[in-house]
Amino acid sequence: MHNNIPMYIDGEFIQSQSTRAIPVTNPATQLVLTNAPCATQDEVAFAIASAKTAFESWKETPSPERARLMMRYQQLLKEHHDELAEILSQETGKIFADAKGDVWRGIEVVEQACNISSLMMGETAENVARNIDTYSYIQPLGVCAGVTPFNFPAMIPLWMFPLAIACGNTFILKPSEQDPMTPMRLAELFHEAGFPKGLLQVIHGDKEQVDQIINHPDVRAISFVGSAHVGQHIYRTGTHNLKRVQCMTGAKNHMVIMPDANKSQVINNIVGASVGAAGQRCMAISVAVFVGASKDWIPEIKEAIASVRPGLWNDEDAGFGPVISPQARTRILSLIEQGKQEGANCELDGSTFTLPEYPEGNWVGPTLFSGVTPDMTIYKEEIFGPVLLTMESESLEQAVELINNNAFGNGTSIFTESGSAARYFQHNIEVGQVGINVPIPVPLPFFSFTGWKNSFYGDHHAYGKQGVRFYTETKTITSRWFDEEALHGPNMTITLK
Repeated sequence: MHNNIPMYIDGEFIQSQSTRAIPVTNPATQLVLTNAPCATQDEVAFAIASAKTAFESWKETPSPERARLMMRYQQLLKEHHDELAEILSQETGKIFADAKGDVWRGIEVVEQACNISSLMMGETAENVARNIDTYSYIQPLGVCAGVTPFNFPAMIPLWMFPLAIACGNTFILKPSEQDPMTPMRLAELFHEAGFPKGLLQVIHGDKEQVDQIINHPDVRAISFVGSAHVGQHIYRTGTHNLKRVQCMTGAKNHMVIMPDANKSQVINNIVGASVGAAGQRCMAISVAVFVGASKDWIPEIKEAIASVRPGLWNDEDAGFGPVISPQARTRILSLIEQGKQEGANCELDGSTFTLPEYPEGNWVGPTLFSGVTPDMTIYKEEIFGPVLLTMESESLEQAVELINNNAFGNGTSIFTESGSAARYFQHNIEVGQVGINVPIPVPLPFFSFTGWKNSFYGDHHAYGKQGVRFYTETKTITSRWFDEEALHGPNMTITLK
């Protein structure tokens, strides 16, 4: 019998009183690592109440003091970097190199949170009218919440709670029930860093616990990363409750390959961008659009992708690991089969791949389709597996039109040697994150993660300056001071308490 993973409530690691728990399995072996308890209604309510109480004193803590604690936290994360990556590999199946990247990209956001004092500076204008000045302050909201996905269990929680807490808020984290061990280790290091109790609460569960959080009147803001279906539910419910909400959701990312591009660079970049991390990235390249003669490179790309072998997290020769669950594998295989039935050419079929030593693993081999059209299910749906679709276009304008007609707008890229082609692409494309000879253009945290269309619901994007604005309110003061004679006239005695 496996023990339940603890929750972190009111500054203590406690065992839930719930009778319902979700097994957390190793995707390569199906061995149960632990169980994620589904927090009771009382436990969720207690976590929110604790966060509300902690906010009253934390919001008064000077921002340099908050920053110093965050500096201590990022140092602990660096000291435990490889340990975190190993935990992450065990519960997600990611190969070690990918897991380390997951942890490091989260640490970069924590480093940005250490700069919180300058990020929360307001504005001042003198003499907006005679002897009247106006200035603004940036102040925290209160209790904020985050619901995070399975595919980046270190990076995405670290997108959220360090920045929210550095701004002076408190935070309720509901990590994915499929891999909660990494977020709990993040919470342990947060506790070790010496933050006051109640600033961060971590509870486990599924839709029931999420619904309680997003409907609770004391939760002011909600951050979410995950599927479009769930994101739409959270956005509609949260905004219906008059809360501030940001939801980063689905994607269908295209890479445009121009005939003048460097062929070896295209091949090297498209392999990792498409099947790396088993394709379980919202910024993965899932569609390659070949313009003109570049379509002749498809056989060489097929050869390069075919050389990538899935394997265990600590196999240095493995290109990626298993997908997260048997259910995810079944869905991916179903979409591959549907692609074949709808007339796409399956140039490389990974649906039968397995590791003989680990036959129970959620294995899907690298898969490549050609002849894909926009009406096919494999094009319209986010596969979220190691599957690359290829399409052909007669011109850059036609490729841009294809991408702009897609419902999603998370990320895209172009490979070209032409500055004018790159300029046309970046200006006309209706996608939030654009790479020029960069396949996966995830911005560093001093910028913001800026998906568009059905890839994002909300007004302020994640981390960076927009993240700070999401977790804060602006207060504007208009001020006039009278002269000394007026101050010392009759009945002008002021008592300060």
